[in-house]
Amino acid sequence: MKVVIFSCSTGGGHNSCARYIEDELRKNNIEADFVDYLSLVGEKQAKRAENMYLKSVSGNGKIFKSVYKIGELYNKTRIKSPVYLFNGLNKKRVLDFIKEHGYDLVICTHLFPSLAMTKIKKEYDIPLINIATDYECIPFWNESKPDDFIIPSELLTDSFVKRRVNKDVLRPLGIPVSTKFKTEKKELDLPKDKDIVLITSGSMGFGKMNSIVNLILKEVPEIYLVVVCGNNKELYNSLKGIKNDNLILVGFTDKMSEYMKRSNIIITKPGGLTTTEVATLHKPLIHMMPIPGVENYNAKFYSDNKMSLCANNENEIIEDIKLLLKDKKLADEIISNQKKIINENSAADLVEFLIEKYDKGIK
Repeated sequence: MKVVIFSCSTGGGHNSCARYIEDELRKNNIEADFVDYLSLVGEKQAKRAENMYLKSVSGNGKIFKSVYKIGELYNKTRIKSPVYLFNGLNKKRVLDFIKEHGYDLVICTHLFPSLAMTKIKKEYDIPLINIATDYECIPFWNESKPDDFIIPSELLTDSFVKRRVNKDVLRPLGIPVSTKFKTEKKELDLPKDKDIVLITSGSMGFGKMNSIVNLILKEVPEIYLVVVCGNNKELYNSLKGIKNDNLILVGFTDKMSEYMKRSNIIITKPGGLTTTEVATLHKPLIHMMPIPGVENYNAKFYSDNKMSLCANNENEIIEDIKLLLKDKKLADEIISNQKKIINENSAADLVEFLIEKYDKGIK
């Protein structure tokens, strides 16, 4: 079996999830390749799509919120959406790529390539697996026709069915996080004399981080604050100006799992993949200021199921940190619910499922 995993560079979560799947498949001696779908449709289109995404989620996500609401309304009609029609135009490029490289199975961690594959599947019987990387059925997923649709939790089954996704294809295996993320050990030089609070703004570095960091350092001086800035050099350089021995700055790192393991509390934007990573490591979690749209759904799913606290402003972040530091029973309850609801073996279970259903048939 030879597998291609298509994603889109419109946010780190989709790509990270695709990488996890690629890693887990290769670990099981299955030939697999991660491919950015946008690289197949042309550099100009790829850049335009990425820029539109970045602009849509800036300014507190006001544009994204409008687009998302329009998508939800459009989804209630039976007319093919412009999103489906646009991606259907890329059918030949995607099909030629699959044929050229001899792939037997296609996995999509993003809507766009899945819609192109749906167009292809009208003429070619190529197995298609969708991976939902958020805790909600986003608009237009129902236009995709996969053989199997991996969703984050069985608790979301009704949400997907309500949006006209075929219940028979839903597989609640969880958002894939590779076993290596949980088991791999890397050395970190972190102090051990205080609790550690880790804050990450996500791969794009959104949020009023400078203000948040200063407030935490002022109001919660009894902790070390580790801030992971990722690729956001402007944010990193801005925070470097803060002179406080309790602040530990980290730029881009390949040791994120280790920073999470060493932390007593984790604060993050409610992206689906990052949130799942935290839950698989069983850590008290605070979601900070969701971007209107799918992040709201992610935060709501976790807070409703008592797997996180959700802070909608800077003062609530402070209150939640102090609460979790003081109330061990609450922290333990969050961890207990994460263990019950989130599959920490999601990527391994996905690979086992694929081998059982598809590898035997292909061989």
